[in-house]
Amino acid sequence: MARIVMKFGGTSVADLDRIRIVADRVRRQVEAGDQVAVVVSAMAGVTNQLVGWCQALSPLHDAREYDSVVATGEQVTSGLLAIALQTYGIDARSWLGWQIPLTTDASHGTARIQAIESRQLLARMAQGQVPVVAGFQGIAPTGRVTTLGRGGSDTSAVALAAALRADRCDIYTDVDGVYTTDPRIVPGARRLDRIAYEEMLELASVGAKVLQTRSVELAMKERVRVQVLSSFGAPGEPAVGTLLVDEDEIVEKALVTGIAYARDEAKVTVKNVPDRPGVAAAVFGPLAQAGVNVDMIVQNVSADGTTDMTFTTNQAELPRAIAALDAERAHIGFAQLITDTNVAKISVVGVGMRSHAGVANTMFRTLAEKGINIQVISTSEIKVSVLVGKEYTELAVRALHSAYGLDA
Repeated sequence: MARIVMKFGGTSVADLDRIRIVADRVRRQVEAGDQVAVVVSAMAGVTNQLVGWCQALSPLHDAREYDSVVATGEQVTSGLLAIALQTYGIDARSWLGWQIPLTTDASHGTARIQAIESRQLLARMAQGQVPVVAGFQGIAPTGRVTTLGRGGSDTSAVALAAALRADRCDIYTDVDGVYTTDPRIVPGARRLDRIAYEEMLELASVGAKVLQTRSVELAMKERVRVQVLSSFGAPGEPAVGTLLVDEDEIVEKALVTGIAYARDEAKVTVKNVPDRPGVAAAVFGPLAQAGVNVDMIVQNVSADGTTDMTFTTNQAELPRAIAALDAERAHIGFAQLITDTNVAKISVVGVGMRSHAGVANTMFRTLAEKGINIQVISTSEIKVSVLVGKEYTELAVRALHSAYGLDA
């Protein structure tokens, strides 16, 4: 008998027919003799609608009330799936974050999980019951409902798998695994049987939408074996997908494992900042206090004693970034703030980079041959990212996928 956490995303539970299909898939896992816990997202489109309502009423809404509203999507789905499972004769019960409880800090909208009390769930599972847990939500020390940020149901699932000491966390989505790049852009993209935690973490952080970044971080930290599967396969067929594993379990490490892209980037340039010690802290301190995540950073020093500081952030965080910097304009002493949302980040990722030279050169040469100008560059041990004009996104991804020999 294995203990499995099964997580289903919004497209998997988008309507009642799909919820019935999910219930049938869970039923077959239970009938195979496994102990099963399920984590669900809200139905596809519901969270966007709830967020839209909050923003329509007040762009600067109270984050505590925002959480109270958007957490309801998963509450509905968990109850519906429990009902569907009961029609199959499965003993199932829905659980909200506060009922477990899944406790978080008080950072509403982007809360981080602090603890999961697993005793009740383990006792119910030992009796043959299937807990259906509402993902994306928890409870703060204040007793208020919190949410974990977009894609937080993945994090809920991995955290629950760690707390339950599950043998595996199966994340069902609308794709059948992790590919070398987006198959919608490159039809020759290949599905990977296995991928190292670090590679998946880098891919998720630079734009791959398969898994949420925090869920991969948690899986790597807690050594939770995560499998990405499609929920749209034919009933009864064995599911194929991609398994997240330790790097040591991958015998032959490819030079580059995948190409990722992100079109939701924004570039911000702070012009003519006095070039003095502490200027970087003066610029990025207010951004940190405003909760703005900064990615790529470039500093250009001029001969006139000033410097231009350029950084990237998510487009959704751009208004907060502008407001935070404008509020400190007098203290920082910059002359102008220039923003650009017509940019995209392209990244190549692979653990093989550690032992091979020339990866960055191949990237730069390939983009130059296609006439694509590079605006910003950032690197890590297993990743090289560049910022280019948004109109070149697909051309860059296709060219790099071929350049690194990833085409099927």
